[in-house]
Amino acid sequence: MSTMIDTATATTTLHLLQPKDYARWDAFVAATPDATFFHRAGWQTIIERTYGHKTWFYYAEQDGRIVGILPLAQMKSRMFGHWLGSLPFCVLGGIVATADAARPLLDNAADQLARQLGVGHLEMRNLVPAHADDSKWLRKDLYVTFRKEISGDDEENMNAIPRKQRAMVRKGIKLGLTGEIDQGVDRFFACYASSVHRLGTPVFPKKYFFIIKEVFGDECEIRIIVREQQLIGAVMSFYFRDEVLPYYGGGMPAARETAGNDFMYWNLMQAAAARGVRIFDFGRSKLGTGAFDFKKNWGFAPTPLEYEYRLYAAPELPDNNPLNPKYQLFIKMWKKMPIGLANFLGPFIVRNLG
Repeated sequence: MSTMIDTATATTTLHLLQPKDYARWDAFVAATPDATFFHRAGWQTIIERTYGHKTWFYYAEQDGRIVGILPLAQMKSRMFGHWLGSLPFCVLGGIVATADAARPLLDNAADQLARQLGVGHLEMRNLVPAHADDSKWLRKDLYVTFRKEISGDDEENMNAIPRKQRAMVRKGIKLGLTGEIDQGVDRFFACYASSVHRLGTPVFPKKYFFIIKEVFGDECEIRIIVREQQLIGAVMSFYFRDEVLPYYGGGMPAARETAGNDFMYWNLMQAAAARGVRIFDFGRSKLGTGAFDFKKNWGFAPTPLEYEYRLYAAPELPDNNPLNPKYQLFIKMWKKMPIGLANFLGPFIVRNLG
């Protein structure tokens, strides 16, 4: 892979990220307010090692300084199509630039790559529109994110939770649920796999979570919820700046009767607030889903995610999500499948969803 693209605007040059430059890339991400945890260089390692997908992590440079980044990955399958995105498996990942010349340079690189690969579409996952006045780019209302400020005071955070949801948290406390940190992924995976199986959703491979934990180290926390020795729930969270992002989670069947999921997020909020976190990022949810309603019940207001699409070989926008009516029979069948078989087959499906 070449480390430099033969394209320049003024003194701005375009390069492809190499492992030796991971620290520089991450320093730019840390210092740039518009960048997110999902812009971290480690996602290149995670996507390539877990799934074998090809990635192109572009960065623009001026006078030896990184002034813009764009991580891209290619997804290609008969079932879900052929597309290029920034960034699959992540909530966000669009262009971040601190110099005027960097954004068009990175945009052009993505366009050229999409044409070269012959993809159906190019997807940019943004928090705010990046191509609002460009008719070549389309969007659709599907995802929202939930973010809210928290304080360092447990009582204040508890009182900010609406009454009915607060009662569920207190139920978990009264039933003796406790949280603990786990350095391995086995108990987490058992909870996550059990939860997504009940939803009729294919499971990510255990290897994926192992590599995430390995790559991000202490910035990735696995919190386990137990009742005495009984496993109740688990959540994998990311810490970034003054934010905590619970990203993957799930509960065993006992979580429903013990308010396990409710207690789990409260327990995480407590621990995060104690270490100075002031933003609780509840993450992405699809409109019209149970996850959307659950997060609203905590008093979090939804913010639309501005996902933008540019069509190339595809005639229309993709619709690869569980709300699509054509997947309802598949979901019903998946729920009835033995969990061992679902855990074996799931990774072969979900690797191409992104």
